[in-house]
Amino acid sequence: MVRTKDLEAHFEFECRACENGHCKKADVNEILAERKGLREFYEAFKEHIRECKRMTYGQYMFVIDREVLPEAVLWWHNHPEFKETHLSTAVGTDERPLNGHFVYMPFLNVQVEPFNMDENYWVFLKAYMPADDPSFPSVAAKLPAALWIEREVKDLLGFNPVGHPDPRRLILPEDWPEGVYPLRKDMDYRHSPVTEPKTEYRETPEGTTLVPMGPVHAGIEEPAHFRLFVKGEEIVDVDYRGFYSHRGIEKTGEGRLTYNQVLFLAERICGICGYQHSVSYAMAVERLADVEIPDRARYIRTLMLELERIHNHLLWVGIAAHLVGYDTGFMHAWRIREPVMWLVERLTGNRKQYGMNIVGGVRRDLLDYRKEEILKVVKQIREETKKFLDIALNTNTFIKRAEGVGILPYKVAKAYSVLGPTARASGRKIDARLDQATKTATAYNEVDFKVPVYKEGDVLARVLVRMDELFESIWIVEQLIDQMPGGDIFTPIGSLPEYEEALGFTEAHRGEVVHYVMTGEKNKVYRWKVRAPTYNNLPAVPEMLKGYHVADAPLIIASIDPCYSCTERVQFVNVETGKVRVLTEAEFNELSIKYKGVF
Repeated sequence: MVRTKDLEAHFEFECRACENGHCKKADVNEILAERKGLREFYEAFKEHIRECKRMTYGQYMFVIDREVLPEAVLWWHNHPEFKETHLSTAVGTDERPLNGHFVYMPFLNVQVEPFNMDENYWVFLKAYMPADDPSFPSVAAKLPAALWIEREVKDLLGFNPVGHPDPRRLILPEDWPEGVYPLRKDMDYRHSPVTEPKTEYRETPEGTTLVPMGPVHAGIEEPAHFRLFVKGEEIVDVDYRGFYSHRGIEKTGEGRLTYNQVLFLAERICGICGYQHSVSYAMAVERLADVEIPDRARYIRTLMLELERIHNHLLWVGIAAHLVGYDTGFMHAWRIREPVMWLVERLTGNRKQYGMNIVGGVRRDLLDYRKEEILKVVKQIREETKKFLDIALNTNTFIKRAEGVGILPYKVAKAYSVLGPTARASGRKIDARLDQATKTATAYNEVDFKVPVYKEGDVLARVLVRMDELFESIWIVEQLIDQMPGGDIFTPIGSLPEYEEALGFTEAHRGEVVHYVMTGEKNKVYRWKVRAPTYNNLPAVPEMLKGYHVADAPLIIASIDPCYSCTERVQFVNVETGKVRVLTEAEFNELSIKYKGVF
């Protein structure tokens, strides 16, 4: 349903956006007929379904009773025909100011057929909970993909996942006051953590020795704490504690910034795949506004997404080479990567955090004379990467440390909803660029490329997937330049509808990025949920570590290309008193200047 002032100009888009002219508020029978599996689910749970509606193109919501949430999630996840369907994430929302209830809502990426964006779709399972009893039955005991999701809403919103197998805190520190939930709308920010620090670690299993890795460790670039339980040199179990760098990004974006201001915050979620977050957020808002961006803008976005993928895969393979002691490979990979960084700086003005996106399109056009420069750089990358791989894949130092190490079986990858190259190295046929319809925001539906899939599930397979993807990205870039359309680069949005919901998503170099947006009043965001790919991949790392040696741990952990800060927190704590202090921007800048070069 188009909500722009110029209805006549957008009439053609109305048909595309609302699927052959059907309003997204169509009757239930019409909606259930649109995708395979919808009617089957409805018939199975109709006694518990309170509402069924199409949110936007390829996104459907079922409002269901909370008592059947586990069965509903497992119905989709374990569907015998939809093999690669996975629990992508979930959102908890405080809707008490709107209707007196809390909401818990899992999102499932339904894969009717791998790499078929016209048939696949998203399902939202929305369950309302009374304000005095925000609880729901846990599915985590049967579906490990929900382990972190349910602990997160327990920490940040005070929801109780009844029957959760590991109810320890996940995001909040253990000394955070009881009954204080940061994402509730009535949160009192005068609260601060208690002064007596405490931790909640798992007991060391009998007959094992504890080998700690972190929270600061030479083999891990960011703070994370892996507690390895070993017998001799063999890892038999693992406990993980993270979220040392949480920055409160979601809370900052809710109710404070306009939808376009949030866009630039979204790009700063990750230091190397920020543009993926930027596009994902923009897509969500554009779908809420029922706006299709101009073709040229779609092509420019896709170009920048693939250039970002190329330099990130080269960055990662260099780190992998370093961790196996092959530092020559590290230096070659980063040498090959550097021209891509120069190129994106020429195109956008920045090596990272490009600032290219705006809701409705892009902010800068691609000048025609830059096309030859782009083609020249990617041709150079292709040639030099081939030479590098010929050497690396024939170097025993590299192969012996990567082959047969850190194996993640397909069934485990599916159970944890593992994403991206990590999943594809274990045989999962998933890639958001082709799995779901992105054609309103990017141009992946208009280029040809293959998605590499390996079955070995080891570190070497994760290397090979990424390198195959790199060559496919170069091929995508060449097609985009050849097919680049003319025309505008931006469509004005105007006012957004209030209290409506949609997902935006991309396939980052680590895997599927998801942004959920619920609009509020005055073009602001009522609820913004971000799910980076590391959030789904990291819980499976303990399964990859078991049975291997302590010396393999840094490489196995790095093989998923983790980014810990994507969904974490930051605070300043006096280590002697335990007192927490929030610095002003001026104070923070002063510290940065004073200690420049120290950290």
